[in-house]
Amino acid sequence: MRLNLLFLSIAVAVGLAVAVFGPPHMSNPLLTKDDNVLHIAGIFPIGGKGGWQGGQACQPAARLALEDVNNRTDLLPGFILKLHWNDSECEPGLGASVMYNLLYNKPQKLMLLAGCSTVCTTVAEAAKMWNLVVLCYGASSPALSDRNRFPTLFRTHPSATVHNPTRIKLMEKFGWSRVAILQQAEEVFISTVEDLEARCKEAGIEIVTRQSFLSDPTDAVRNLRRQDARVIVGLFYVVAARRVLCEVYKHKLYGKSYVWFFIGWYEDDWFEQNLEKEKINCTREQMRIAAEGHLTTEALMWNQNNQRTLSGMTSDDFRIRLNEALKKENYDIDNMRYPEGYQEAPLAYDAVWAVALAFNKTMEKLDRVGKSLKNFTYTDKETADDIYSAINSTQFLGVSGHVAFSSQGDRIALTQIEQMIDGKYVLLGYYDTQSDNLTWNNKEKWIGGKVPQDRTIVRTVLRTVSLGLFISMGTVSVVGILWAIALIVFNILHRHRKVIETSHPVCNTIMLVGVCLCLGSVFLLGLDGRFVESESYPAVCQARAWILTLGFTLGYGAMFSKVWRVHRLTTKSKQDGKVKKVEPWKLYWMVGGFLIVDIILMLCWQIIDPLQRSIEIFPLEDPSSTDDDIKIRPELEHCESHHNNVWLGILCGYKGLILIFGLFLAYETRSIKVKQINDSRYVGMAIYNVVVLCLITAPVIMVIASQQDASFAFEALAIIFCCFLSMALVFVPKIAEIIQHPRDKVEAKYNTDAGVSKEDEDRYHSLLAENDELQKLISAKEEKIRILKIKLQERESMKSSGTDGTAPSAAEGMNEPICLGAGGVRNNLIPARTYLGNAAGAQPEPAGLILPDPFTTNSDSAIGPISGYTRSSQSDFEFSESYL
Repeated sequence: MRLNLLFLSIAVAVGLAVAVFGPPHMSNPLLTKDDNVLHIAGIFPIGGKGGWQGGQACQPAARLALEDVNNRTDLLPGFILKLHWNDSECEPGLGASVMYNLLYNKPQKLMLLAGCSTVCTTVAEAAKMWNLVVLCYGASSPALSDRNRFPTLFRTHPSATVHNPTRIKLMEKFGWSRVAILQQAEEVFISTVEDLEARCKEAGIEIVTRQSFLSDPTDAVRNLRRQDARVIVGLFYVVAARRVLCEVYKHKLYGKSYVWFFIGWYEDDWFEQNLEKEKINCTREQMRIAAEGHLTTEALMWNQNNQRTLSGMTSDDFRIRLNEALKKENYDIDNMRYPEGYQEAPLAYDAVWAVALAFNKTMEKLDRVGKSLKNFTYTDKETADDIYSAINSTQFLGVSGHVAFSSQGDRIALTQIEQMIDGKYVLLGYYDTQSDNLTWNNKEKWIGGKVPQDRTIVRTVLRTVSLGLFISMGTVSVVGILWAIALIVFNILHRHRKVIETSHPVCNTIMLVGVCLCLGSVFLLGLDGRFVESESYPAVCQARAWILTLGFTLGYGAMFSKVWRVHRLTTKSKQDGKVKKVEPWKLYWMVGGFLIVDIILMLCWQIIDPLQRSIEIFPLEDPSSTDDDIKIRPELEHCESHHNNVWLGILCGYKGLILIFGLFLAYETRSIKVKQINDSRYVGMAIYNVVVLCLITAPVIMVIASQQDASFAFEALAIIFCCFLSMALVFVPKIAEIIQHPRDKVEAKYNTDAGVSKEDEDRYHSLLAENDELQKLISAKEEKIRILKIKLQERESMKSSGTDGTAPSAAEGMNEPICLGAGGVRNNLIPARTYLGNAAGAQPEPAGLILPDPFTTNSDSAIGPISGYTRSSQSDFEFSESYL
């Protein structure tokens, strides 16, 4: 935009100059000593520091053409051509100044030659004000094809857009459908890029990025790397091209993974020239490395058939003459040091020939009406139209090939494709845009031995749970399920035993069913894309949620209902002072209530917002087993719904309240034991385990959800540990008791509410020993009584028979302690040692009785007297510090 404004301002300034001062030299300038000279003006970019300085070789080529034209007697009879030129340095402002000086200084010019697109744009836009035809030998800007803007412009240099069909053809040939563009902010390149983008869109080729720069390409090249550009079209002048190539080396955008398209009209060794002068911070070797393998497209500027041209020379003959002329200009041609514009030199040569042929044709036409070219003035539009028509119809075979112009004034030419191989350009083929014919030599050579890719191949890899981890967790789960089934069978077979009966076997079975469901969910948690198709994955998600939720409710709910009933019994008994019995249906009702709530929540979730398969995408990773240009994009499957957090919050909040309440109840009943639920202590311990693990597992899994192995292992281990520990706490004591006391009568002594302490056992054994001693004493006393009875009977018999005998005194008879025997006779009492029952206020034990088994008594009551007294009845609800 800024360049357009500049060109417009220059054109306006020139127009004002014409309006103020009038057309230059209105008097006929040809009425001088050289009346037979036809003057033309030339503008050559030579000494500039930027842009295209192709005048270095084009100006000598134009001089050669003038010599050859003026040596032809059959061309421009009676006249010779003379070129007046100056240097524009490829600067549009300076070019406009040069043009103005050439036109306003004698002699008057019949035509303008110009080079460099920016200068040609300015000159051609202003030249129409002087009715001058402009012929550009070195301008490729597509903008110059606009006939409304440049009505008198022709050019022997093909438009830059002629390269775009060739580039598209190459992209299709090698299968590239993704390209990037790097351009210099000049109008010629902006127009070219706009045309290239339109053609890419038609061909279905993606433009991944378009980067531009003024003078420093560092940021633009860096952005190409960030965008993962692999096939890059570069549009810039040769000075900028060297800076770009150095940045390409620094950012490693070269080699087997990259393809660069450069403009073909650079010199063959352009990447090695002027590095120190232009302060390029790369060595020649680095520049050669970065340039290796790039492609160029250029319109044919040298006749490839080596035919004799209109000038009588072949392209090889012209090359020899041009080299000799350049050597006189002190260019080191022998060492392949060519000046800039060497490739375009044939275009400048043929441009002069085109001017001569057009003038010759115009002179013939003017002669028929009595006019002459020497009478041309800047206001003679009729003669200018004749010159325009003549050059528009000019066709000939020149050293640059077949010269012809389209209706837009563009050169019609073939395009050649070259590749830099081992530091030299190798011709790969030609492309004819008009016939869409590609001639290919199959000489391309790619670094790495294969065609580079247009992008990094991204392979999607689904992250799955490692097979070893899945198998190990599944094996443990199977073992747990088998154990749970075995416990269910055990629970049913021994349901009549008191140790099982008083723990409510149906409730235990419900818990075991829940354990089986939870352990089964471990398999569902490990199922992923390795085993399940993506279409079936939502069904797995639904099954996970349902089975784990219902399994948790059955397993935890059964334990919760037990501690709840224990807590209710303790509080009610304290308030009412009555013994309460546990109704089994109340336990089942609570579990059923939890199930109903779960089913309602899950149905609402699955109907309103069902779980679906979602994919988490991770950053690209380098493959570990290949050198190909491949990146790995890991993906991980998740089960999510649109409002997943809302549903999880509701479900987890509900379950969390039950967990916390269960923890509270277990803590409140930690020291309480009831006969009707004999395993409440162990159930409370299981609840502690479940609550703690759930509170730890839930947040951790949310944090490590992106690590499939860690998440699965942590979740599976939490489920397995909860299930195994719960089964162990509830059933191991029961199994141990039944193994130790397989018979029912022994089990009758077992009371899970009253365990036997070490002190009670020692006391029991000491009482047994003491009882044995008492039995011996009683036996001795009975024997003594029996002897006394015999003596008394003998004494009585003696009295009845009148036999004297001395009766024992009362005092003597009272010296022995006596107690009542079984027959109502007083027996001797044990004076000093009393039985344990006396200490408790009980009566002495009758002789011949055995101490009762303390395991059949209640540990809460003191050991009763060793007597036949009836034991006081035991309440159905008692507190104890001993447990199963």
